[in-house]
Amino acid sequence: MLDGALALALPAKFGQNLSFEASDDNMLVWKSYTVSQTCWFSATFDSKTIKILDTSSQEIAKTLQALLLKTKALNPELVLSGKVETALAFTRNWGLGTSSTLINNIAQWAKIDAYQLLKTFGGSGYDIACAQENKPLFYQLEGQKPIVSSAKFNPLFKEELYFVFLNKKQNSKSGIKHYRQAKKDIIAISAISTISRELVQTNKLQDFEYLLKNHENIIDKIIHESPIQQKLFKDYFGQTKSLGAWGGDFILATGNEDSPAYFKSKGFETCIKYGDLVF
Repeated sequence: MLDGALALALPAKFGQNLSFEASDDNMLVWKSYTVSQTCWFSATFDSKTIKILDTSSQEIAKTLQALLLKTKALNPELVLSGKVETALAFTRNWGLGTSSTLINNIAQWAKIDAYQLLKTFGGSGYDIACAQENKPLFYQLEGQKPIVSSAKFNPLFKEELYFVFLNKKQNSKSGIKHYRQAKKDIIAISAISTISRELVQTNKLQDFEYLLKNHENIIDKIIHESPIQQKLFKDYFGQTKSLGAWGGDFILATGNEDSPAYFKSKGFETCIKYGDLVF
């Protein structure tokens, strides 16, 4: 996607909420809550200078500070004095879009372009598109301009699709850096775009699995990273595919009612049915 490949994206049902309550004390108090309503991050900023006054995590506060400074630059009229609360609807370490849903929510609050705000983080922007939709979509960068269109993806075999959490949240910035170090492959970009189009057209699970495996092999040749099936699931009876930055977060797996038990035996407790996670 970073170099223009067409991607099939599936927005997750779980997101993140943001609320803002204005005040007159020239401070911005920020609190972020987990799905279990535990405060996992807090910070207080000077609402005019965005200086960090107090925080539970300097690293996270500095990232948020950069977002707020960019937000203020894009909308100088935005009033920041007050209290912001965010709440996740999914387990924080799942990597389902903690940053992207936050960026999209801040952009909506500030009435600015979420893709412009994303430049603070970098990335292709597909996760911003997912944060704004509740249906499958195609995403592509054309001259760094995001192009979003509807994708009719409702496979007959969706009951045989699962999402498995690999017990660690992948760092998207690191994934992007790793990819950028690889040599750009124009032929591979075209091949991946073709696979994305074919994924929505196939009605046979076997054909779908072939496309997933082919996609994994193409990425392997670009970044020299073995597919997840070779690393962890050589004896699995279905087909697996890494999602997002390779090496963490969720994978997609074809399978059956025995799949959850298989992955649990490998130490991966979170195995979610397709329809329970995505629209």
